[in-house]
This record gives sequence, structure tokens and C-alpha cells, in this order.
Amino acid sequence: MKLTKRGPIYLLHSLLILIGVVWIYPFIWMITASLKTNQEYMTGGWSLLPKKLQFANYARAWETAKFSTYFFNTVIVTVSVVLLVILMCSLTGYALGRYQFKGRLFIISAITATMFMPKGYTIIPVYALINALGLNNTLYGVILAEAGGAHILFILLFMAHFRGLPKELEEAAEMDGCGYIRTFVQVMLPLSKPIIATTAIMQFMWTWNSFLVPLIFTLNKPELRTLGVGMYQFVGEHSIDWTGMAAASSISLLPIIIVFLLFQRYFVEGVAGSVKG
Repeated sequence: MKLTKRGPIYLLHSLLILIGVVWIYPFIWMITASLKTNQEYMTGGWSLLPKKLQFANYARAWETAKFSTYFFNTVIVTVSVVLLVILMCSLTGYALGRYQFKGRLFIISAITATMFMPKGYTIIPVYALINALGLNNTLYGVILAEAGGAHILFILLFMAHFRGLPKELEEAAEMDGCGYIRTFVQVMLPLSKPIIATTAIMQFMWTWNSFLVPLIFTLNKPELRTLGVGMYQFVGEHSIDWTGMAAASSISLLPIIIVFLLFQRYFVEGVAGSVKG
């Protein structure tokens, strides 16, 4: 009887393992492709194992294709954008989640409506604004353009989280002489670590892989490009360096994997907590 009951479980596990292998195969193929020659890449088909490991592809991507510079630019832009988004969304979510005021529902509806607006439609006014500030072709312009917008998903996460916290926390803070800012910074924000981690991970992935905004705001200064835009370095007029691009893609994906592995526990807690709230 025990074998009969465990049979469907083993079948389910086998099916999930098979799906996992199919799901992760393109990533493994990209890693192995980065260690092949271009000729082997074109003629190797579905084969994963390279005949000889070509670590020179990574050196070519890092030095010759200037990915060391692009990597540094991407780190600056991504970290700055993540911090700005967390600050703006946490403050907005706190105000909308904890306080009742006239026009609150209208503000929530207006912010939610921006979710259905494609980013390509807003790039022209954003470009005009950044250009008017004199920040075009600078990393500051890229950061402001990436951090701008409603970020409705993160606002809703913070709003649901703050709304579920007991009011006694604010009352106790007020009795201790805390004002609005001090209550938010010292009491409320430390309790929202799962939401902060969720926002940080998702915004990190989006900004790290961003292409349109960095491309537009660094057109006249290629040295300010980020990794997503820098992939163009491997596309020539008559040929494409596929193995160099695969190596560059592997370098680009490594920080995302590390960040997700470090914060995955908080990410799950944040999503689960916001749904429960």
C-alpha cells in the first residue's frame, strides 16, 4: 500500500525534474556556448560540451568589448535606482496605507492606471524633462529616467503591508515623542524588510537588464552604456561574435543570480505577506 501511495509522488517528482531540466537547458547551453569557438558554436547543434574550453571569450568580452566599463556603469545605475525606488515607494505606500484623506482613492486609481501605459509611450516626455534638466548623456539622467514612474506594483506591496500593521505601533511611537518621519524610519520601515527585499530584487533585475532607457540617454556617449546596451559591441557590420556575446551574457547574469540567492527568503516572505495582507 505504501508503494501504491508513493507512486504518484514519484511520478510527480519525475515530471517536475523533467520540466526543470527543460527550463534550465537554455541557460546551461549559453554557459557552455561561451566556452566554445565561433565555428564550434555554429556547427555544434544541441551539443553542450565544448571540445576545448575557450576562456579567452570572457577576456575578450571583459576587456576588448569594454564590459568592465559597462559593468561598473550598470552597478552605479542599478544600485542608485533601487535605493530611489525603495524610498519613493515605501513613503507612498505608507501614506496610502496608513492614512485616510480626501482624494486617496483617486490617487490610487490614477497610479494604478499607469500600469497599463507602455513605457515606450512615456519616453518622449521623460526625454524632454531629462534634457531640460541638462542631464542627457549622463548617468544621472539614466538613473532619474529609470527611477521615475509610478512603480505601482511596489507601492501596492508596501501599502498592503503597512495597512496590516497594528495601529498601536504608531501610538506607542507618538507617546515616545516620535514624529511622522521618525515613526516611519525607526518603527515602520524596519518591519517591512521582506517587502524591501522583494522590491530590491525585482527592481534590480529590471534595471540591470534595461535596454531602452540607457540606450536613449547615452547615445552620444558610448562609454556610459550599461551591459544591456553594450551587447551591441558584438554585432558587426557583416558578422556577429556569438561566443563573445554568450560570455558577456553570462557575466551579466551572474550578479542577478547572486542577489536572488541571497534575498530569496525575504522575497518569498514579502510576496506571501502582501497577499495575506
